[in-house]
Amino acid sequence: MATREVSIASSVGLHARPASLFVQAATATGLPVTIAKAGGNPVDARSILMVMALGAKHGEVVTLSADGEGADAALDSLVALLSRDLDAE
Repeated sequence: MATREVSIASSVGLHARPASLFVQAATATGLPVTIAKAGGNPVDARSILMVMALGAKHGEVVTLSADGEGADAALDSLVALLSRDLDAE
């Protein structure tokens, strides 16, 4: 299983538009992807409700995990997405 850690760059954290863009990208990978805050349980990154309920705020570090062929590349693209301020775009 591939994992990556990334700090949330969006000023409102993973809420509303940034969460929606992230969930769309996670779903597009075609892989089971999870996201977790430090010390928290991983949730399905393909579920908008679970991602928003995570309550990941600006600057918090989250851990992404995926399993399957292409998992490393998929996680690299998701890390790049979360590293941008999606609110400003």
